[in-house]
Amino acid sequence: MRGFTLMEMLAVIVLLGIVAAIVVTQVGKNVDKGKYGAGKAQLATLGVKIENYALDNGTPPRQLSDLVSKPADAPHWNGPYAKASDLIDPFGHPFGYKYPGTHGSFDLIFYGQDGQPGGDGLNADVGNWQ
Repeated sequence: MRGFTLMEMLAVIVLLGIVAAIVVTQVGKNVDKGKYGAGKAQLATLGVKIENYALDNGTPPRQLSDLVSKPADAPHWNGPYAKASDLIDPFGHPFGYKYPGTHGSFDLIFYGQDGQPGGDGLNADVGNWQ
């Protein structure tokens, strides 16, 4: 019975490494796509929480943290409307928020994977007005 040579074993190890690298790359891309989709869904949910705050208090919050803890200027605050973790997107970045908004009473923005304004693909921004 003949064994494998060192060169044959190294060739198999290199091929396994290449296949593993390809698989990890593909899985990583799908995870990022999933996070991007989750961020868009979280944007919609957070928008509803802001609207609930506005229904109780007459206006949207001045800042997103007002959803978590009562601000001094919200006498009819009936929260918390959100958890602190709701204010962070799936990539670990805070959502953008502007009150009063340019596109409506408030602007809520998911900045994508990079967490920065602008970009395309998985870095594209999504706003509550879109």
